[in-house]
Amino acid sequence: MIHVFVGPTLSRAKPQLSAPGIRLWPPARHGDLFHATIRNGDTVVLIDGVYHQAPALRHKEILAAMGRGVHVIGAASIGALRAAELAPYGMLGVGTVYTAYRCGDITADDEVAVGQAPDGQWEALTWPLVNLRSVLRVAQEAGILDSARAHVLLEAWRAVYYPQRTAAAVGAVCRWQGESSFARWLAEQLEREPHFGDVKRADALAAVQTALSSRPLPDGARPTRAVWDTTYYRRWSNAWAHERVDGLSLSTEDRLVYQQVFDPAFRETWAAYLEYRSLHPAYGPGLPLTVRLAQAAGSTLPADRVFRPTVDLRDKQTAALLLAGETPQDRQAVARYAAALEQARTTRPGFSKAAVRDALTRQLLRRVWKCPEQYFDAEASARGLVCGAHAVAAAKSLVPGLLDEMNESTAKRETADAH
Repeated sequence: MIHVFVGPTLSRAKPQLSAPGIRLWPPARHGDLFHATIRNGDTVVLIDGVYHQAPALRHKEILAAMGRGVHVIGAASIGALRAAELAPYGMLGVGTVYTAYRCGDITADDEVAVGQAPDGQWEALTWPLVNLRSVLRVAQEAGILDSARAHVLLEAWRAVYYPQRTAAAVGAVCRWQGESSFARWLAEQLEREPHFGDVKRADALAAVQTALSSRPLPDGARPTRAVWDTTYYRRWSNAWAHERVDGLSLSTEDRLVYQQVFDPAFRETWAAYLEYRSLHPAYGPGLPLTVRLAQAAGSTLPADRVFRPTVDLRDKQTAALLLAGETPQDRQAVARYAAALEQARTTRPGFSKAAVRDALTRQLLRRVWKCPEQYFDAEASARGLVCGAHAVAAAKSLVPGLLDEMNESTAKRETADAH
């Protein structure tokens, strides 16, 4: 399967994008390469992406995809930029814009940035600098401008913030610089050929054609796990880990937090996970947990206070161990709590998970755990939540649902008492 992330650079009506085996995606953003439909052996063609209105696609996400066997081609826009940065790790760059970035002829992000239509059609509303550079090059070859005048125009256009670099702004800059004849010439070229100077479009077509060609893609040096497997990457990966269970699409991270908070036996579950990680570490030899603990702390501290491994919830064995005590009723509760959180977000102006009060969350956790204040940190650590402060941060997503259940229980009790 070929996954093409494209937006304003290339119209979706192009025949190449309707070829069998192509799946079209909107401009790429943070998290897209974690999608379960992007499998080992697939090809990703990265053309457009967002980086103003939403978090951009991170380098580690691309490296991780390549590390598990996904071919990644970049061109034209953010794809060219990322390909130039990650070429040493095996990302394949295609086209003029990629070459300019790779050679250092251009370096800035706003060389390819455009303002996009807000209606989901991803139409480009502004000129990118790389296309204006192309226009100036043709103008010099045609004798319309000399190099000095072209340089002045380019710098004047560069000074315009990219979402404001509209066709009207491009024309206004020409007039301010006394280049009205060039502006007329450019308008004539665009009337004859609407894609005049559009190197981004040409590069995007070349990238799609490269993916569609019958020739096998070159095998890059697949990045080793150490290159991309960081704590930050694990956090992103865990946030995008989902599974469909019992007819419910559930976040694996939400399921884990629910078990850490509500499962009375999760202390034992976490201890079993620490033993598993000690016997099967990501790096180095496996050792029994008691041996590793004696080496690290002389057995003076419990293992959960010494070892705090970052959990990889996309690893099936890890998820199975940590969710071993989960019941169908638990999964139903996770779905209810997620719905309650979303309801709070949509009905309470300004609400966010971070806005849930720490003191309230702490109080609710102590109530669930039947835990005195002096043992709160130890209880959180034994449940794999590191400490009380981390437990509070993780459990905030559960508070709206828990309060709803508590209020409903109180209302039922009062109704029963009234009768």
